Amino acid sequence: MGKKHKTTVTHLEMTAPPRLPLVPHPPGKYALMRAENPPVHFYRYLYDAVGRDYVWVNRKRLSDAALAQIIQHPEVEIYVLYVNGVPAGYFELDFRALPRAELSFLGLMPEQIGSGLGSFLLREAISMAWSRETKRLIVQTCTLDHPRALPLYQRMGFTPYAQEEAVLEEID
Repeated sequence: MGKKHKTTVTHLEMTAPPRLPLVPHPPGKYALMRAENPPVHFYRYLYDAVGRDYVWVNRKRLSDAALAQIIQHPEVEIYVLYVNGVPAGYFELDFRALPRAELSFLGLMPEQIGSGLGSFLLREAISMAWSRETKRLIVQTCTLDHPRALPLYQRMGFTPYAQEEAVLEEID
């Protein structure tokens, strides 16, 4: 059994498209590309690289078949940000319950933390989420995430609507 972590989970929502602040584009060459029908091994690489330091464990518990059903679903969109040819971060939008959309995951590769790319990535995710028939956009974060995650979500227009205590167990 792995180490257990107590955390406070904050659930946030938007019920209308926000007025998004301008944020700088990534320096150098960059591309934000949808990963269409991503192979499970590629998704696991992104998920682990981005979430390792923040105890992202839920998707690690899934079998390859169960994970593929989610990430390869036509109403689940995964976008990878490449900077100078290498992955810098990603986000996942889940439209399976429209008109409610969920920003399921968003994060940066460890070497990109503090670069300002988080604001750019979140702004793009929000814009894409509201380009559909979305009436409510939800996201959750917890106290194990980067300390700037919650303030960034709020700065971009999300409002907290619930909190809960949880225990996450690392996977060895």
